[in-house]
Amino acid sequence: MDEADRRAGGEFAPQGRPAAARLRVAVDVGGTFTDIVIHDPQRQSLRFDKVSTTPLDPAEGVARCFQATGLELSKTEHFAHGTTLGLNALLTRSGVPTAIVTTLGFRDVYLLGRTDRTVAYDFKYRKPPSLVPRQRIYEVQERLNFRGETLIPLDGPAADQVAEQIAQSGVRSVAVCFLHSYANPSHELAMEQALLGRSPSLSVTLSHRLTREYREYERTSTTVLDAYTKPLVADYLGRLQRRLRELRFQGRFFMIRSGGGAMSVERAAQRPVDLILSGPAGGVLGAAAFARQTGNPNLITMDMGGTSLDASLIVGGEPTVHHEAAFQGLPILSSTFQIETIGAGGGSVIWTDRAQHLQVGPGSAGADPGPACYGRGGTEPTLTDCALICGYLGSDGELAGGLTLDRDLAREALGPSGKALGLSIEETAFGALRIAITKTVGAVRAVTVEQGHQPSDFALLTFGGAGGLIAAKVARELDITTVIVPPGPGSFSALGMLSADVQQDFARTLVVRLEPEAAAGIAAAMAELEEEGDRALEEDGFAPARRQFRRFLQLRYQGQEHSLAVPLPLPGPLDASRMSGLAADFHEAHRKRFGHALSDPVEVVTLRCSAVGRVDLPELPRLAPRSRETPPEATGVRPVYAGETLPYSLYQREEFQLQDQVRGPAIIGELTATTVLDPGDWATVGPHGELVIRVAGAAGGL
Repeated sequence: MDEADRRAGGEFAPQGRPAAARLRVAVDVGGTFTDIVIHDPQRQSLRFDKVSTTPLDPAEGVARCFQATGLELSKTEHFAHGTTLGLNALLTRSGVPTAIVTTLGFRDVYLLGRTDRTVAYDFKYRKPPSLVPRQRIYEVQERLNFRGETLIPLDGPAADQVAEQIAQSGVRSVAVCFLHSYANPSHELAMEQALLGRSPSLSVTLSHRLTREYREYERTSTTVLDAYTKPLVADYLGRLQRRLRELRFQGRFFMIRSGGGAMSVERAAQRPVDLILSGPAGGVLGAAAFARQTGNPNLITMDMGGTSLDASLIVGGEPTVHHEAAFQGLPILSSTFQIETIGAGGGSVIWTDRAQHLQVGPGSAGADPGPACYGRGGTEPTLTDCALICGYLGSDGELAGGLTLDRDLAREALGPSGKALGLSIEETAFGALRIAITKTVGAVRAVTVEQGHQPSDFALLTFGGAGGLIAAKVARELDITTVIVPPGPGSFSALGMLSADVQQDFARTLVVRLEPEAAAGIAAAMAELEEEGDRALEEDGFAPARRQFRRFLQLRYQGQEHSLAVPLPLPGPLDASRMSGLAADFHEAHRKRFGHALSDPVEVVTLRCSAVGRVDLPELPRLAPRSRETPPEATGVRPVYAGETLPYSLYQREEFQLQDQVRGPAIIGELTATTVLDPGDWATVGPHGELVIRVAGAAGGL
């Protein structure tokens, strides 16, 4: 492969490796671009590329990725995939018509929620509309207590009558959530039989199959989110599987879960609620793998793509996981990465509000028509247009997906906003970039300062096609001295998907004091969860040597409402000493999270077990030894406006070698992304091709 081919393919590979026979591939479908990464284990190489997303048929965008790279799927043994299909359905309220079946007397649990208001001081706040209107919520007489004992048997004729009403209503999906069914699923199973007996093609989600935890509202919300998206996700995955078979793919197909890890495509079709943050989770997985392989255990991740910006945290090489997440105020009893998402991507629309204030997002131009400078019919200005006007991006070369940017179209789109504000087009564009930087700083603070961490204790790992444009500026605002840009940043989330082990999470409510007398009951219940996990991994084809288990106890002070997860290390029995150690771990976790610990008794709320099937993870390839002594040469100079106009040197990242250094002001271009170094910043090329930027002006920096 000559140098021109290597640049065109966006490939990072050591020299002198033979061609491979089996490949590992990941595809990340985003709101604007569909990214692909191809890992060749034999050659130890990575190849990155991207094409525009096809919103009407995302599966076609995946196939276009294969075509763009010339990938032979017959030589592919592992395909990992992340999608925002379920997420977008929730954002746009475009899921299928859904009904709820619940216990008599509990019809309004879902609509009432917790009756709290998380945004207390926003007088413009409006509660998001319900996914299920009240007329599609049905009740059936039955009742269990919290131990799962039957108080009132399921009324069979009433269940049949509700099933008939649902069959006549035209809904496509049903969420069944009976009171205390987490302790005894028999009534939910009987209700499923009644529903499918009347409507065999109906999609039915039972709450106990998703979670065996208490909290009726949260459990109902989780079940509804799953039911609302299940037919859409199942249809998409079915079409994609058929497309893969047409292309002669015979390997293993995995989907990325919101809480990390992967799941078989068959399980994913049955549990789409686990895929809501599938796309952003890939970036967090990649960051964790990058942290471990490069010796950077503490990282803030900043994933800035075409539609949104996602911030997360890696501590000690591990991502931060929440067991009780929420989407637009709707709770999810499912493990998810802690990801702060804002509408500040490259395609975020620039607009002025009624008070003539400049605003960025959350609306996006998406893939169709995209930013105005794409020349595809878009007329609204976006952050990409602003970056082009300011000079961070150029119009003199071709980008990934065959794109060339039109500066005149960008100026034409932003002109009305500048005129309304009394500013030049350059001032307006730079102002929009400053707003995006401020919003990003807020997102980073949400995952650091608000969780008890100091941003300056971390390095900032930036990826996504637009992340490198503002990363150094964001770091400067937060006194972060180091910014890292990994290889192939525009497709880094897809690379992270190749780092995903298969994972299944199991949980069970068990409220008991954390005392030695409870150890036997806790151990027995945890063993049952591990058995469930072991069976699931066996069904997925993992040998015993490839299976691993992670155990957690959800603990709280007696009388508290919410809890914290504390790891339960393996191996060893639960004895008095370990119970005391768990209490000490909880006190420390509480002190770190909330600034204090109490002397109150500690109690267990929920047991958790993650069953992990280990896959062969890709190693980041190392760069070949340097073949020259001279520093890299700039390919040109471009004027950049950042309050004043300065000349920025232009470099091509694919030309860099190990330990090369570049000093700002500079712009480093590559196939899938662009990185900007401001005056005083300087970057060094690391052993895996990563750019390590020392940020000027940050506390402790240059």
